[in-house]
Amino acid sequence: MDRTQHLALADEAVTRATRLAEEAARHASSTREHTPAYAAASEAWSTVARTHAAIAALHPATTSED
Repeated sequence: MDRTQHLALADEAVTRATRLAEEAARHASSTREHTPAYAAASEAWSTVARTHAAIAALHPATTSED
């Protein structure tokens, strides 16, 4: 995988983490039954995003001159 692909995966993971965090917040204000599971899933996707961003940072930046 190249830098662009890792950045795309990081972006996708951030989106998933955000949606799961929103679900956790929604459940926290009502039933609270599923809040820990949504929060844990959000944290896992946050870790995936950070990992892909770190890997992307190790790759050289691509330019239109390549």
